[in-house]
Amino acid sequence: MIGLVLAAGAGRRLRPYTDTLPKALVPVDGETTIMDISLRNLAAAGMTDVTVVIGYCANAVQERKERFEEKYGVKISLVHNDKAEEWNNAYSLWLARDHFAQGALMVNGDTVHPISVEHTLLANRGPSILLAVDTVKQLADEEMKTVFNEDGQLTKITKLMDPAQAYGEYIGANIIEASAASALADALKATWERNPDLYYEDGFQEYANRGGEVRAAEIGRVDWVEVDNHDDLAKARDIACRY
Repeated sequence: MIGLVLAAGAGRRLRPYTDTLPKALVPVDGETTIMDISLRNLAAAGMTDVTVVIGYCANAVQERKERFEEKYGVKISLVHNDKAEEWNNAYSLWLARDHFAQGALMVNGDTVHPISVEHTLLANRGPSILLAVDTVKQLADEEMKTVFNEDGQLTKITKLMDPAQAYGEYIGANIIEASAASALADALKATWERNPDLYYEDGFQEYANRGGEVRAAEIGRVDWVEVDNHDDLAKARDIACRY
């Protein structure tokens, strides 16, 4: 199993930081960036090989690659998304299909969370795809909401639903088992070919619709944030300094 970080996005709502940096390299604790936290967590969870999907300002990540490898004791492979500024992240994850074929512990490159999330995912391995889900947070329109049936199988994952009907929020961390990799790659391809603006979570929905197993691991009461804008960044800085 490898570690996998999706870090191709531009993060336009975080300008001026992202005028010259991808969102994953925005600092959240002194010189510590979001990617530092992602790599630190994956290394602490036992991942020695990490794939990072890059795109916007890719050179900024390339320039730090050796430094990251030395600091966290991991070998980093870079996958370049040449459509990162045009298409959404279903395509980004699909580009990493040869890497997650061996199984992956994956995190979004814009999420700040503690290592407990990775530990929770690893402790609950078994399903083909396992999603880290926050069932405590008060949900609103922007969250990636989930619904599971009485057997625990994913039936819906989308931002476009009534928060009151949701089981919880998918926080941008998951495990893709090697046994699911080929079918997930096919589902992701069908997703971005249908509409390149779709999220990889829409690919998970397609995979589930085709009969693939997608289940939840509840993370409990955990301080975390997806960094989309300056308010999120302020929260990330408050959280990150406590890890």
